[in-house]
Amino acid sequence: MANHKSSKKRIRQTATKRAHNRLFHKTARNAVKALRATTEKSAAEALLPKVTAMLDKLAKHNIVHKNKAGNLKSAMQLHVNAL
Repeated sequence: MANHKSSKKRIRQTATKRAHNRLFHKTARNAVKALRATTEKSAAEALLPKVTAMLDKLAKHNIVHKNKAGNLKSAMQLHVNAL
């Protein structure tokens, strides 16, 4: 257990940030999964910019690595183009 006031505050802040990051990461993963499951080209094209923006934001805030975000975006674009 933390003894210092600052370390107690740091524990609270870390828990809050972790919950926030987990929520946005899970939301983006579900969006990617939904896009991959889409079989209609028009629906996939409408969903692609939203999912791409989500991944860019996650990479910007270091929730996921920028290369992982790029790889996911590339794979999704290939999926949409193949439809």
